[in-house]
Amino acid sequence: MLSEFLQYLELELNRSRLTAAAYGRDLRELAAFLGKDEEMEDAAEVSTADVRAWLADMARNGLSPRSLRRKTQAARAFFRWIQKQGVIAGNPASEVQLAKIGRKLPEFVREQEMEEILANPIQGGDPALNIRNKLILDILYSCGIRRDELVKMTDADVDFHQKEIRVHGKRDKTRIIPVADSLLENIREWQTVRDGLYSLPTPAPLFCSKRGRLSARAIYDIVHRLLQGTGATHKSPHSLRHTFATSLLNHGAEINSVKELLGHASLQSTQIYTHLTFSDMKKAYDKAHPRGTAKTGQDNDISLKS
Repeated sequence: MLSEFLQYLELELNRSRLTAAAYGRDLRELAAFLGKDEEMEDAAEVSTADVRAWLADMARNGLSPRSLRRKTQAARAFFRWIQKQGVIAGNPASEVQLAKIGRKLPEFVREQEMEEILANPIQGGDPALNIRNKLILDILYSCGIRRDELVKMTDADVDFHQKEIRVHGKRDKTRIIPVADSLLENIREWQTVRDGLYSLPTPAPLFCSKRGRLSARAIYDIVHRLLQGTGATHKSPHSLRHTFATSLLNHGAEINSVKELLGHASLQSTQIYTHLTFSDMKKAYDKAHPRGTAKTGQDNDISLKS
């Protein structure tokens, strides 16, 4: 039963493979906690009290509210699907309250740091791979795409005439992102180097090694290594996505445009970046203004209203 549900998530709801895998792990944990088989064939016997006991046990063991929230959502989705099959009359997880989580501001790399990295050649290593690795940083920073979107990118997704790239996002949604001439020149340079090194299918994956298309893990490792000299807490591809959004808003971009460029389904996901840019403004005020905290030693509570 559980395997059928996970197939339903991927094939009919177009949920990502990673989401389906996470839900599968969560629901097998629920089955183990209740002493049931991992396919949950007797899921009709599960009660609301059972789901609450499972979540309470994990909370006592220190599981974060964010993880508890996802596990609750996995249970809700699974029992909702069973309910639609006519196996149960009600969803035992529907009345379980989602754990409340504080929303963290996204981590990002400072613009000055990114510009410095991109302005200078990578020292040491294979010169050809340095061109590739620097281009990976450039695209993530200049286009704000997700790591998995970068993995899937091929030569066919780059339109040199229209000066744009096609991005294949979550749930098979496609969006178009305009790109600068300098980035297109860097893409051309890497394609020339790449084609002299590897024999590739058509359309060729934009980023590859001698083993074929670069994996998501390989891209993470490259970015993490190249960001070591920055002050960012999290040195990851997603930090560069945050950097992209923050930079756009700091320089006056309209929030709906940023939403479309990021491929967000709702404006709510994009609005967190407005809080982050507000935080930067408050720090600048505190540091530079005569009445700022840094000058007076007081915790001035300012509010910038639009």
